[in-house]
Amino acid sequence: MTATAERPAAPAAIPAIPHRVTPVTAVWHGMLLTWRSLLRIRGNPAEVLGLTFMPIMFVGLFVFVFGEAMMGDWRTYRDFIIPGITAQSVIFATIGTGVSLNTDIEKGIFDRFRSLPIARSAPLIGAILGDMTRYLLTVIMVLLVAVSIGFRPAGGLVGVLGAAAVVLLFAFGLCWLSAFFGLALRSATAVNIFGSIWMFPLTFGSSTFVEPERMPTWMSVFAQVNPVTHVTDAMRGLMLGGPVAEPLLWTVVWSVALVAVFFPLATRAYRRRS
Repeated sequence: MTATAERPAAPAAIPAIPHRVTPVTAVWHGMLLTWRSLLRIRGNPAEVLGLTFMPIMFVGLFVFVFGEAMMGDWRTYRDFIIPGITAQSVIFATIGTGVSLNTDIEKGIFDRFRSLPIARSAPLIGAILGDMTRYLLTVIMVLLVAVSIGFRPAGGLVGVLGAAAVVLLFAFGLCWLSAFFGLALRSATAVNIFGSIWMFPLTFGSSTFVEPERMPTWMSVFAQVNPVTHVTDAMRGLMLGGPVAEPLLWTVVWSVALVAVFFPLATRAYRRRS
């Protein structure tokens, strides 16, 4: 009987990346990679502790140290400043997006993603969607600390949820700005320093801590066009009552503009670095 030679099994074909990836496909790939970012948060307790204690420090310092001097009553200043501190805490947290992406690039993690049949923007989308969980945790911690010292928003639960949605929307736009600098700069230290340089004028030169009317004329003009002022005013209106439509509209405009400008720039920078 003639023995037949066994042919080796053909290797499984590696799925190819389609020539044209639709936006829906890119978002779907990004959502699949979001789980990786969530696992990083769970595996980094120091970061979670930072997100927990920073709101406690900011609320305690600004309410009890500056409250009497600013408005003569720390309780009045507490109600005024809680929406602003919430916005400031989330905005500063977006620097971490750029730092994290820069660290991943330097470690070569994104080189592995290039071998996968996924959209080129998917790792960025996954990282940013995962970071949104961190920002939500920051919002929750600020509000828990505020409630513990007597903050009772007149807008109720609906107003609080609306305010959280507003700041998270703006944070999503800022994430793409942070991602671009995280991929354009060469070190995580540079990203952190550069992010802080432009974050401080935006947050402190706004209605976060002081009403623009009480500032010098030139600073008041800057504060009134500052996007952080629009975010803070929209959150105050939702939480405490007051005008909402105009600051909310400007917040949406700024958020859409940030995504429209820095999403393609961040994607292009990612392709150059990886």
